[in-house]
Amino acid sequence: MSLTAFSHGPSGVTVEPGAQKKSRMAWFLLLPGLVYLGLFFITPLISLVITAFKEAPPGAFIGEYVTAFRWENYTEVLSLYGEHSVRSFLYAAAATLIALAIGYPLAYFIGVRLRPYPLWQSLALVLVIAPFFISFLLRTVAWKQLLADEGFIVGTMKAWSILPPDAHVTGTAVSVIFGLAYNFIPFMTLPLYSSIERLDLRLLEASNDLYAGSFTSFRKITVPLTMPGIISGTLLTFIPAAGDYVNASANFLGSTSTTMIGNVIEANFLVLQNYPHAASMSLILMSAILILVSAYVFKSGTDDLL
Repeated sequence: MSLTAFSHGPSGVTVEPGAQKKSRMAWFLLLPGLVYLGLFFITPLISLVITAFKEAPPGAFIGEYVTAFRWENYTEVLSLYGEHSVRSFLYAAAATLIALAIGYPLAYFIGVRLRPYPLWQSLALVLVIAPFFISFLLRTVAWKQLLADEGFIVGTMKAWSILPPDAHVTGTAVSVIFGLAYNFIPFMTLPLYSSIERLDLRLLEASNDLYAGSFTSFRKITVPLTMPGIISGTLLTFIPAAGDYVNASANFLGSTSTTMIGNVIEANFLVLQNYPHAASMSLILMSAILILVSAYVFKSGTDDLL
């Protein structure tokens, strides 16, 4: 190869012209994504941070704020809505555990038991994602009707004395957590299926040959090998559940006693027009989720997910 096939970079290292072209092409291909990220994530985030520090000038009208550096917005929302924050994370954690308890056996059945039957496996996956073809709001409204006091489910449970005659399901923490778990089960099941489907069944057969019981094989082999799917599923379920405001709304499955952070942000932004408080709560929610997720991922030993 002739010496003219190389060029010297700024550090004196020889670089092939073809490599430089590939590098420029890579940046060119990344450009649309970077522009999209800058316009619809970085710019709104900067605007949110600026809004979180604004304050109302003396004699201002409702919704009128000026740029300032008011740290008190954060302390005020924490003192006013600390209970809602704790409730949101507890509801999200409970819904995530329920989704995991339902989604893992479902994903295992589809990924392992139905593996010899591709047609049935594909049909089962379609059924898992079928709820996505219906609006999130419509699904929640449907469950509000089903769990109503006069509905079939609650009425039957009262007739069988499972629930007392004056019991209510809608408007309670139970209905909100159930709604969160139901709406986000596909987010849990699909990552689990993706991980379980790649599971080498010969390892399970080898564990049986070594006289390991079913529970031991599951604990020692299946769970560790499918841990990336478990981590991905729990993150995809917990993060949107913590910020959800539909299920906990009094118009759907919740009440004033089940208000979550999402409802607080919605009320401050659309009703009270207290934009600094809404922005402050949004940033607090983002920061808390980021800290919890980072700690969870590092503790689970799957740092590559970050």
